[in-house]
Amino acid sequence: MAVIDARGAVLGRLASVVTKRLLSGEEITVINVEHALLSGRLENSFEEYFAAYNRGKAIRGPEFPRMPDRLFRRTVRGMLPFRTKRGRDAYRRLKVYIGTPSQIKSEEVERIQLAKEGRKYIELGKISEMLGARFGR
Repeated sequence: MAVIDARGAVLGRLASVVTKRLLSGEEITVINVEHALLSGRLENSFEEYFAAYNRGKAIRGPEFPRMPDRLFRRTVRGMLPFRTKRGRDAYRRLKVYIGTPSQIKSEEVERIQLAKEGRKYIELGKISEMLGARFGR
């Protein structure tokens, strides 16, 4: 089982790396997902997530997550062939945590490619809080 720290990693790049490794059969645990970064301006990113969240509030619309761990799982699920058995099995091998659970602290943690300097980024936790999520920071 591989443990990946999402602190300072760009959300899409991290999700694509995790997806490839899940499809190859690995079990992946992602920690500190609230510190994963979204590239772009805060206003633009929030508008996109807020529009998706509001679509889900309709009577029969799909439910859109607000918590950062569920947003990350949703991002990975969109990159997996989820409608096949292979994709669903890969999705089940993914565990995502806000913060660092006590049972994982002793294990070796991997870091994925960090964000580049001089660009605008927003933490996934900040977007979640603006959507109304409540989680301990």
